Amino acid sequence: MPMPMSPDDFTPILRQTRFLTSAPSLDQCPPEAGVEIAFAGRSNAGKSSALNALVDHSGLARTSKTPGRTQLINFFAVTPEWRLGDLPGYGYAQVPEHLKREWQAQMGAYLEQRQCLVGLFLVMDVRHPLKEFDRMMLKWVEHYAMPVHILLSKSDKLKRNAANQQLFAVRKAVADVTVPVSVQLFSALNKTGVDAARSRLADWFSAAEGGEKE
Repeated sequence: MPMPMSPDDFTPILRQTRFLTSAPSLDQCPPEAGVEIAFAGRSNAGKSSALNALVDHSGLARTSKTPGRTQLINFFAVTPEWRLGDLPGYGYAQVPEHLKREWQAQMGAYLEQRQCLVGLFLVMDVRHPLKEFDRMMLKWVEHYAMPVHILLSKSDKLKRNAANQQLFAVRKAVADVTVPVSVQLFSALNKTGVDAARSRLADWFSAAEGGEKE
């Protein structure tokens, strides 16, 4: 069994993360090699900001106050063998319906067929968790037997008690999910939960590299 990495050990590795490529469809994704962890979330949930906070690079994943900006699967190389995938934001009403359907089809194909994918980080705004598309993603990871780690982002927007209440409510709501699921509070602004999220990434990368998926 591979030795777990502490956040102190893993953070310097994450800081080396670099943009690799963008892909509009599964057949244009990087070759099936190494280990991949994907990030998904509703448009404007703070997904790209979360990814930037984890790799300690404010401009790596493009962020915007305009929901729906990320329209491709963006890949980032952590090491030659480890990658992060930033999936298109979903669920924004002003995106044309045909584009929503196309994005959903590409995400479904990616989750189903991407053999090097070992887990999904699902980013939800702590003030508005478990919307329709979040539940859709949870059903998908159940179907594809993939572990999921939920980041309740923008936790700085709530007082501590209110944020903890949301945390407990989401944990209770996903208790019956049939794949490994964990939930934490997260803030890209004040770095709440960054070490915990990095530990999850490190665990998944090292376990998969050792031939063991959680």
